[in-house]
Amino acid sequence: MKRSLYLRIVATFISVVLLSLVASYFITSLFFHQEVIFEEEVHNVTSQVVDLVEITEHDKMPDLVDTLRELNLEILIVNEQGENYTGTFPTFTVARDVAQQVVHSPHDSPVALPYAEREETRVLGIPITINNEPYALFVTFNYGEEVNTLKRITLVALFLVLLIGSGLILFASRYFVTPIKKLSSAAQKVATGDFNVRLKSKNKDEIGELITNFNHMASELGKIDKMRDDFVSNVSHEIQSPLTSIKGFTKALRDDVIPKEHQKEYLDIIYQESDRLSRLGENLLQLASLDSEHHPYHPETYRIDEQIRRTVVATEPLWSEKNIHINLELAAHEVYADQDLFEQVWLNLITNAIKYSEEDGTVEILLESDDEELNVTIKDSGKGIPEEDIPHLYERFYKVDQARSSAVKGNGLGLSIVRKILNLHGCSISVQSKAGVGSAFTVTIPIKSEGDDQP
Repeated sequence: MKRSLYLRIVATFISVVLLSLVASYFITSLFFHQEVIFEEEVHNVTSQVVDLVEITEHDKMPDLVDTLRELNLEILIVNEQGENYTGTFPTFTVARDVAQQVVHSPHDSPVALPYAEREETRVLGIPITINNEPYALFVTFNYGEEVNTLKRITLVALFLVLLIGSGLILFASRYFVTPIKKLSSAAQKVATGDFNVRLKSKNKDEIGELITNFNHMASELGKIDKMRDDFVSNVSHEIQSPLTSIKGFTKALRDDVIPKEHQKEYLDIIYQESDRLSRLGENLLQLASLDSEHHPYHPETYRIDEQIRRTVVATEPLWSEKNIHINLELAAHEVYADQDLFEQVWLNLITNAIKYSEEDGTVEILLESDDEELNVTIKDSGKGIPEEDIPHLYERFYKVDQARSSAVKGNGLGLSIVRKILNLHGCSISVQSKAGVGSAFTVTIPIKSEGDDQP
């Protein structure tokens, strides 16, 4: 059975209030039996009784006793031997030593005797002088009715507190439960793939913070979902295009549609498209490996300037074909990094610089260092990158069409791989570009040693 949070809150509150009220009732009941509750009243009444006794004649004393008894008061007047002055028979007695103690009390204020068997009665003694003789006046107060009245009033008050508090919590609980219900409903929509759901909250408490975090989560999930759709679409496009070419040319060769003197040309195209598919697969696998954070990482200390020179030599067929001039300004420096991964960085950046440079252009590679970091800048003399495209350069499959020609081939994964590798090493990359002048990519490498912490 589903347990409602609303009912749990209400039940918990009522239970706590009920237990508190019961405990409060029993605690206050104990204080009803303490003379401190009526201390001022009994002292005043005792003083007034003393005044009445002093002005009442001896033969009128029984009448006074009867009158006071009707008022739930009984008096006993004794001398130090314990002899009764009033001549009546009260319902209580006092010990002789107590009578002597009160008769010879140096204070004129009433003295409370120890509790009697009936807890709703109190006995106060006070010294009094009658006909120049010392006596002790004892007054018995029976306030059982007052105690019972107070108990009834207390029970009614506690019941009203319970009733009013329960009614208020019924309404107040909705204030806490309603946002949670909305949040639960929104979470169900997100689970079905609706990432556009948003909740509004004016509160700045924990529930408001939870709603804010939920909205942020839904927004990020929406972005991830869009990235997934774009990824699938881009991969499909990148695969479908070469497959279509391979399928078409293969069918043409099989059907002898292409003359034999042109077959080598079409076979070269098939080979290039197959190589393109192969590179796409390798790049996707590498990105997946880097994303998993379990990519093999084997840092070592080596000369980074020599690595860049080797990469330039390895790309000689590309820059020689376009008659591009390579300018190198490389200061000798060692780094502590994964050599294979950094070689992929330089290969991608230098290859891109060559691709996007014009015929007879120039590619400049500069290595500078200070006490804290190395800066490697690779600058081409191409068309440049529009400013609005720069923030998207490192997105997967993103291509800047304005900076490409039909002869430039790629799948838009190179810079994504570069940034992943640099992030793995705690490095960064930035770009500066100007239309018609070219682009400059700068890799910043913090200087580390073998003893430093590595990913």
